[in-house]
Amino acid sequence: MSQPWKDKLRGNWNIAKGKIKQEWGELTDDDLDYREGQEDELLGRIQRKTGEDKERINRFLNDLKY
Repeated sequence: MSQPWKDKLRGNWNIAKGKIKQEWGELTDDDLDYREGQEDELLGRIQRKTGEDKERINRFLNDLKY
């Protein structure tokens, strides 16, 4: 599945992080530690902590509006 959210994260990470925490309240700032180029690791941390499948997380991230 394409991940256009990767490009959107670069400039809007603080906004995205807040929306992700609203969706999955169990995530911490450490879970959402993001550095450019580590998008797959971020996706894995969200998946591990929430139990959501990657497709669901990708859909949520792709649908984020800033």
